[in-house]
Amino acid sequence: MTTTRETLLGCLSVPRWADDVLAGQPYADRQALLLAANSAARELTDEELDQALASHPRIGERGGARSQSEQSGVDPAAGDTAQRLAAGNAAYEQRFGRVFLIRAAGRDADEILGELDRRLHNDDRAERAEVVDNLREIALLRLDASL
Repeated sequence: MTTTRETLLGCLSVPRWADDVLAGQPYADRQALLLAANSAARELTDEELDQALASHPRIGERGGARSQSEQSGVDPAAGDTAQRLAAGNAAYEQRFGRVFLIRAAGRDADEILGELDRRLHNDDRAERAEVVDNLREIALLRLDASL
């Protein structure tokens, strides 16, 4: 099984990650490809983290079709959701200096807001690890969907 650099960069905008995954091709099957992608995404440098986050919209501010699909459980028009997301995103960005990122697929607004509130209490190291883990989860979901 093989994939392309363009496909990989559409899943996680980190050239080193894409190159690491491509270097193992061809893979025996889908699972082997996903395992390699998972392994390569476990550690990101600060520069790679910034690269990856640059392509992610804020939760509640849906970007392209892919982000809209991933955030389908979040209806910013429902109740006070939009205000709570905006306030949470602003608090997060002030606290950590970057956009709040979470694997939104399969989560509703209440769960995402709960995670946002919880993660605001993380120290910088713990939060960075959670961001990298969520980026990895998003990349794997996107890659699996592209295969």
